Amino acid sequence: MTLDDVEDRYPVILCDIWGVIHDGVKLYPGAAARLRKWRDAGKRTILITNAPRTADAVGEQLRTLGLDADLWAGIATSGEAGIARLTSPPRPVGFMGTERDAMILQDRGVLLAEGDDFDELACSGLDGLRMRVADYEPQLQQIKARDVLLHCLNPDRMVIRGGTPEPCAGAIADRYLELGGRVEWYGKPYPAIYAHAFQIAGNPPRADMLAVGDSLQTDILGAAKAGLDTVYLTGGIAQGQGIPDEFYTANGLGDWRPVAVVDSLH
Repeated sequence: MTLDDVEDRYPVILCDIWGVIHDGVKLYPGAAARLRKWRDAGKRTILITNAPRTADAVGEQLRTLGLDADLWAGIATSGEAGIARLTSPPRPVGFMGTERDAMILQDRGVLLAEGDDFDELACSGLDGLRMRVADYEPQLQQIKARDVLLHCLNPDRMVIRGGTPEPCAGAIADRYLELGGRVEWYGKPYPAIYAHAFQIAGNPPRADMLAVGDSLQTDILGAAKAGLDTVYLTGGIAQGQGIPDEFYTANGLGDWRPVAVVDSLH
């Protein structure tokens, strides 16, 4: 079954971004055309992403890649959920990620600590210099010794950037858990980001919404747990791989299955 076969039944689309619409460098072939088709058909497309940034920052990146802002009705990000937690109440927190992400958080009122005077740390992902999870081991050991709570603003473990695999904040958080550290997670597959996306969409019935994504452990699992029909794209992080049977049993999904498995939005 193709995307064309199933999409007409749903007036609301919850669409992942990285791995579905773009690869971090350029748009995937057919992605813009699919978004335009949904818009022209009167569908409300809500982009739902584990980007550790604000909705405005994600929208600006999409416009830079060549997409018009009228192609989506709203954007739900894990970063927005994390910012709400880190600013209620405001307190100094450590930071792990790029300078750009640090500036975005500070612009939204997150207080970033100087030095080691913090009990919590916000992790948005790699810092742009250390490109392997192993490169963070000394820092993770240090903050574990101080029982620092790590806020993982992007549960994704890996993305494909321009054809090259790149670890995300979720991979760093996994290692911190292995060391015995404490982690709070934001974004897919956790319920809060879906509740936020539903609100942006006007809280339609679940049967009116179709989720589209490429990551089994975030997009597909989260949509299944939220009770959504789902299309699984294999052209992103899955790199052509299907869904193993153990995925359903290991996650207690019973007879739930995606309504379609496709290679892209094309």
